[in-house]
Amino acid sequence: MKTLIIVTHPNLRESVVNKRWIEELNKYPDKYQVHDLYKTYPDEKIDVEKEQQLIESFDNIVFQFPLYWFSSPPLLKKWFDEVLTYGWAYGSRSGYKVGGKKIALAISAGIDEEDYSSTGKYRYTLKELTKPFEIIFQYVKADYQFFYAFYGIEQNPSVEDIESSVDEYVNYLESFSI
Repeated sequence: MKTLIIVTHPNLRESVVNKRWIEELNKYPDKYQVHDLYKTYPDEKIDVEKEQQLIESFDNIVFQFPLYWFSSPPLLKKWFDEVLTYGWAYGSRSGYKVGGKKIALAISAGIDEEDYSSTGKYRYTLKELTKPFEIIFQYVKADYQFFYAFYGIEQNPSVEDIESSVDEYVNYLESFSI
């Protein structure tokens, strides 16, 4: 059972972690299909029907992105607004095409994990900051799985840290697709 990885990174060429994750996932085309939204839609004009057909063809979907102003990059928000339509994703007898699909987030966060806590610099956990995604997935009756996160990318992690995140991410995806 293949997993669709929807990557939304505004500057993937300059990325360290997300780019490395994609390189690894591309080694396993029988397990993962990487779908880069900024590459597919450089003009940000989303082909809604094409995206809906893609979603319908997978049971496991992961949205991979860098934390961007404590949320996702803008193209992912636009994707949710345009693709998850009434009558397809929710709201009618023919809706809920996402219902029952396993869905998760894979996030690269710039700041250290301890800064995302009630006593940390930002006073909120990443779990709290991702509640809007969880609510979206609940609303469309998807089977939301707990997210994967790599923290501290702005702190210049070592090559070993990045490679460790690759292994952790792949292991997360393996357990996710069971």
